[in-house]
Amino acid sequence: MAGLAGGEAILRLVGSSPYRAGWPVNTDFERYYQQIKGRQKRDSLVWSLLLVGLYLGAGKVSEFNLHTVWLSLPHFFDYLGETLPVLHLGLLFADGHTEGSLAYWGYRLPIQLPLIWETLQLALAATIASVFVAGVLAFFAAGNTQSPPALRLAIRAAVAFLRTMPELAWAVMFVMAFGIGAIPGFLALALHTVGSLTKLFYEAIESTSDKPVRGLAACGASRIQRMRFAFWPQVKPLFLSYSFMRMEINFRSSTILGLVGAGGIGQELMTNIKLDRYDQVSMTMLLIIVVVSLLDSVSGRLRRRVVEGKLS
Repeated sequence: MAGLAGGEAILRLVGSSPYRAGWPVNTDFERYYQQIKGRQKRDSLVWSLLLVGLYLGAGKVSEFNLHTVWLSLPHFFDYLGETLPVLHLGLLFADGHTEGSLAYWGYRLPIQLPLIWETLQLALAATIASVFVAGVLAFFAAGNTQSPPALRLAIRAAVAFLRTMPELAWAVMFVMAFGIGAIPGFLALALHTVGSLTKLFYEAIESTSDKPVRGLAACGASRIQRMRFAFWPQVKPLFLSYSFMRMEINFRSSTILGLVGAGGIGQELMTNIKLDRYDQVSMTMLLIIVVVSLLDSVSGRLRRRVVEGKLS
């Protein structure tokens, strides 16, 4: 009984009594609670109205109209319907000269498959090169690696410029300089990837614990040794995870870069759209979807295998 009485006294002191029937009400706590609740409702209303106002203002400036989108949406599905091939069940496995067969639908596969492979190589080459460059720059751009302040600021400004420019803008400029092909696509992807990964990498380095660094410094380790044995073990999982993620992004981006002549399957897609080869538009899109899905699955397994040490 004494314990129950003591517990009730404690609850009264901390103000829990308003929530228990039959106990005295702490009017000060209740008043404070109502003030906070009213302030939260008021803030929620103000921010909601602000967001609605920003949405309406941005829509007016950009001439965006949901009513127009709703009316035009059926045209999008009409175009998708036109891209679907005409297949006949009894002729699916006929030769390539028979309309309605799978072979007739995929008559451009000998051209499209090498372009898909080129797109994959483009993304892989740009990612690997960028990871090495970004990894080196990140250690000099991080604020806790004792790099010269001038060098650190210069690297941060440079990579900010690189990632500010979209891959498509880089690709257009490089196509004008080097002509149509894979080189503009590689350079565009590599520059943007260096800018993005360097920021992610040096932020990962700055979030590491400084205890191993201080311990190695007390033992007389050099700056390179501190980076190798103090920073790298802590950031290695993040570096690998970001690199795999960027590989997936680069493949998707490389399909878009082909639209401006930067190589890969995107160029085939744009050609089919311009020439109204609707059935080949769907075949090209199907190839892109299949490869992206496979790449996502493979890269996810590799990421879990390398970063987490799991086989599946």
